[in-house]
Parts: sequence; C-alpha cells; structure tokens
Amino acid sequence: MRFTIAQGDLLEALSAVSNVVPARTPLPIIGNVLVEAEDDVFAISATDLDLSVTVRAAASVDEPGRVTLPARKLTDMVRALPASVVRVEGSGEHVTVECESSRFRVHGLPAEDFPGFPKLDFEAGFAVPAGIVDRLATRTAFAASTEDTRPILNGVLWEVGEERMQMVATNGHRLARYSVPNPDGGSESRSMIVPPKALAQIGRIFAPDDELRVATDGKQIGFRGQRGEVFSRLIEGPYPNYEQVIPRDNDKRARLDKERLVGALRRMVVMASDQTHRVRLSLGDDLLRFHVSTPDVGEGSEQMPAAYEGDEIDIGFNANYLLEVLRFVDSDEVEMTLKAPERAAVVMPADGDDEAFLCLVMPLRLQE
Repeated sequence: MRFTIAQGDLLEALSAVSNVVPARTPLPIIGNVLVEAEDDVFAISATDLDLSVTVRAAASVDEPGRVTLPARKLTDMVRALPASVVRVEGSGEHVTVECESSRFRVHGLPAEDFPGFPKLDFEAGFAVPAGIVDRLATRTAFAASTEDTRPILNGVLWEVGEERMQMVATNGHRLARYSVPNPDGGSESRSMIVPPKALAQIGRIFAPDDELRVATDGKQIGFRGQRGEVFSRLIEGPYPNYEQVIPRDNDKRARLDKERLVGALRRMVVMASDQTHRVRLSLGDDLLRFHVSTPDVGEGSEQMPAAYEGDEIDIGFNANYLLEVLRFVDSDEVEMTLKAPERAAVVMPADGDDEAFLCLVMPLRLQE
C-alpha cells in the first residue's frame, strides 16, 4: 500500500470515525481502524460491533492496499503533524507515515480480521438529504432515556410515511416529536427505533445537502452517501404509544417571548435544588411569575409578560428540561398549553410551519 493525502483531509476522516472506537475492548481488532486505499480514494472504517462507520476522502494512490492501525495513536499522531502532505506506505501489517521531516513506523493488525459490515439492499430503501435526518435527530434525541431500565426508550423512533416523516423520543418525563414533509414522497411506510449515537454520525460525516440512501432489514439500518456509510443495530421491540400521552384537551394557553423565558429560567435554576431543579411557574393576569425556594440555599423570584388565556394556575417543572426544549424552538415566541398542575404541558413554537416541533414536559409536585 502506498498513497499520499493532505494532513487536513486525513485528520478530518480520522476524527469522524474515532468516536466509534470503544475506549476499552477485549477485542484488539476493534480498537483499530481499517485503512483502505484504491482508485485514488482513501477510506477509513471503525466499529464497536453495534455501530460501524466508513468515511472516504480523495487521495493519490500509487499502490492499493488495506490494513488496520491503532485508532487513538494514529489520530494523535496525525493531529500533531504539520498541515502538509502525508505519505503512507506499508507492507503487511507495518506502515510508515511521513510528513515533511517527521517519520513514524506503526504496527497494525491484519485487515482480514476486521469485522464485516451488514449487507443491506440500498436500492430497496429510500432517499433523504442528510440535513433532514440530522435536523430530525437533533431536535428529538436529547429527550431519549440514558438509563438501562427500559432499553426501548434509549432509542429514537423514526416513522416514515408516504407524505411525512417524523422522529420521536422520550424518557418518560419529557417527549419530543419533530415532523417534516417526506422528500421521497410515495415511498413505503416504515418505522424503526434507532440509537441516538448512530444518528449523531450523520451530521458528523455528511454535509446537509448530501443525498443519502437509507436501508433496513428490521435488525440493522444503513445510511449510504458519497462521503461514506453508517450502519447500526436497531433497537427491537414495540415503542410506547406516545400519541396517548400527548394532551388534546389543554385549555390554558400562554404565548411567551422565548429569550426572556430562557433568561428567567437560567436565573431561577441557580437557586433550585441540585436534585430536582424544581421551579414554580404561576400564570395569570397576563403575567408569568417564577419562584424557587430551596432549604439551606435560598430563594428567588421573577416575572415576565405573558399573553395568557385561561384560569390561574401554579405548576412546577424541572427547569433544565424546559431549557433543553427551548434550545430547539426556532421561533422568537413559544406557546405553552396546560390543563392542571399534575398534567403534562405541551411546548411548541408559537409560529408553526411545515416542520412541526412539539415537546411534552411532565410537571413536578409543588411543595406547599
């Protein structure tokens, strides 16, 4: 194997795949990345056996070949090289890396021992721009659970219909749903539960306007674009009927300035409990009042204007959950609907468009 590649291109490819490599593994081969060079294309692959990625870049290939090399050492080495041309040459499992006056000899493992990737039928899949997948995932994956008690909630439900597609995630305390028109309209309807880590690779590897082919066999999902591929195990099992928990009868409605709401919540959470982050919200008289009181810490209060319809209500929330939701509200104003202090609130942009974003936040019991 012998090829040359720009240091920046090599580092970008390594950085895109290195987060997939497990920090500790009993299998030395998956602590390595697979390096391949052929037809003036450089490809680098990594896997943790659940998630596998490949990134391609342009290179000048004099002699094709493939080998696996230690991921962490190779990344650190390339990051430290000057911004120049990197020359890579190897025979068997030994590779020499040169850049200007620097020269390293790296010991690898046979490429034949590297795990294979799933075989999926991309022609039978559907097409979608990478930017849409990344936008769907970014606005929902934050709500997925990180606990092991209900593994099905660790994933993001991706529902693809003939006219629209949407992603949904919840941890039982909050829920996020984001829906957009299906750019590949008329495709077969399907749904799958995708690990957030797999969806995070899309924005890391592909440009927003890159066209992706998406394929699944019910156990695996694959994304293929010009810059590379992403494969992941799907989370199997029935996803909870989230439609049942989205309130349809919330009769109290507040329209709020998003930036003022975010600022007030950030100030109030400073005095909130480190365990619950509980903040009391009181709506009435076209005002939203905030109050927080924590024994041995102190208390705080604030108020802001609110275009409010409905009876007065006091309700408690984890302020961090609300702040997390508000990060993904694109409009200047946010709409919040409520029913009762023990019922879920719905938060959404006040000015909806063809891309529908909705979040549900469960309240916390208020202390008298």
